[in-house]
Amino acid sequence: MREIIDAALKDALKTQDKTRISTLRLIRAAIQDRDIVHRGAGKDPVTNDEIMQILAKMVKQREESAKAFEEGGRLELAEQERNEIAIIRGFLPKQFGEEEVRQACQQVIAEVGAEGLRDMGRCMNALKEKYAGQMDFSKASGVVKGMLQ
Repeated sequence: MREIIDAALKDALKTQDKTRISTLRLIRAAIQDRDIVHRGAGKDPVTNDEIMQILAKMVKQREESAKAFEEGGRLELAEQERNEIAIIRGFLPKQFGEEEVRQACQQVIAEVGAEGLRDMGRCMNALKEKYAGQMDFSKASGVVKGMLQ
């Protein structure tokens, strides 16, 4: 995954795409920050799954920022955030649709053997482990909760 991001940065530098360059540098910085934390804890550098989680978190942060900018009447900043979201999503796997999220939730509930709401944490952990970056976990949380009630 790192190689893909580095190659994309090289391409962006060649084409002088300023938005893409700055976004890819932000991605690399976030990954390096996590690497430093891991090194301090005596762990290996981040894996591809962890990079997917970092990217998903970056998308979520930018969605929240874009919404806040829109509410504040700063449409040009909201547009900039949306452009960054599009670039970051280019490195994430295809997002699940509503029906795919529902099927994944049913499958995880069966695998975990969940019987009630007290098992929701285990189900969500299993979903995050299996489908990192492929779905919006806040929506999946509502689906799992509905299925467990």
